[in-house]
Amino acid sequence: MEKIILGADHRGFNLKEKLKVILSKDFSVIDVGTDSEISVDYPDTAEAVSKEILNGNAKKGILICGSGVGACVAANKFRGIRAAICHDAFSAHQGVEDDDMNILCLGGGIVGESLAVEIIYSFLKAEFKPEERYIRRLEKVKKIEDDQRN
Repeated sequence: MEKIILGADHRGFNLKEKLKVILSKDFSVIDVGTDSEISVDYPDTAEAVSKEILNGNAKKGILICGSGVGACVAANKFRGIRAAICHDAFSAHQGVEDDDMNILCLGGGIVGESLAVEIIYSFLKAEFKPEERYIRRLEKVKKIEDDQRN
């Protein structure tokens, strides 16, 4: 069963818990927290999800915070992470197909459960298209990461 990483801050906690039950039917879900509605910092959750991906424990992850913005900003600080906020199914699969997105960020205060499920399945079923133009663009993104490290 394919593994996915799931994490949320306090504002995404309720949606995460609902999604965990739904996703567990088709995926092995690794929940990295949080475990309640007590306030936590979204960079900590973004780090936990990102590190699981980078350590090879799963190929894709889902991050949920209030708007999706903070989690997305934090996750994209990790070299090799390509996170994006998607509040529609098209962006979710297109981000994987064209840009090799590996973390989906959602706003727990923006999308409801049924839309979140639609977006997530679109993201999880999508695969990167290894066409020359997408590979070239991804290599340019990786070069930007490398240049920033130096």
